[in-house]
Amino acid sequence: MTTPTAFARTVRGAGPGLLLAHGAGGGIEANYGPIMDGLAARRTVVGVDYPGSGATPVARGRLEADELVDQLVAAADAEGLDTFAVSGYSLGGPVAIRLAVRYPERVSALVLSATFAHADTRTELAASIWQRLFDTGRHADLAAYLNLMALGEPALNALTPAQVQAAAEQVAATLPAGTSEQVDLVRRIDVRGDLARITAPALVVVTTADPLISPALQRELAAAIPAAEVAEIPTGHLPFAERPEQWLKIIADFLDRPAAAR
Repeated sequence: MTTPTAFARTVRGAGPGLLLAHGAGGGIEANYGPIMDGLAARRTVVGVDYPGSGATPVARGRLEADELVDQLVAAADAEGLDTFAVSGYSLGGPVAIRLAVRYPERVSALVLSATFAHADTRTELAASIWQRLFDTGRHADLAAYLNLMALGEPALNALTPAQVQAAAEQVAATLPAGTSEQVDLVRRIDVRGDLARITAPALVVVTTADPLISPALQRELAAAIPAAEVAEIPTGHLPFAERPEQWLKIIADFLDRPAAAR
């Protein structure tokens, strides 16, 4: 993979370090913006946008998880963070897992939300349609599809058809240029062999109304991590949109507990 020498970086707050790994077709602001102030109230929060998201140029070639890990660690180094917690959302989950396994001495805690260790058949099918609609320029259709596949049923049914259309138009206009490469990584990544090697205290946040990453796949991930805690949140794939305050509280409460109590 040929990528920029450094990814665009977001840094907020002060205190213990917290690295953020975002999801495919998203970005640090898109995925963590609604809870960023809360996360940064007591921590130095550092995130990087993957190639083709935010201000990071599109990569030439395939994305690889370990390159994303290297960029996250480089950002932590640049901010003087020797140790840090890591929060991974969706695709950011397996990226965070790779980071925790490669740098166990630096990771103080691991939070995994709406995520997976590998794409099962259903997730692969959903991602293949996502990638194909983007690659063929059918961005309006893709935006409608993402509304269907990302929002929980109660949240989607609370919207009128006109509101759904307006939301789709907004999504279509803001699809990251690197969407295809990021979704391709969703389809390829497999960190199942890393799960038993995780030594950091881990919390898996299961989004129980998630149409994109099934709760069963999320619970399968949690069961394979030694002594992982599980929290459930009744939301679709977008906890930052449907229940940001609850998502923030779950993450902050876990990170605020003394290390010995995790």
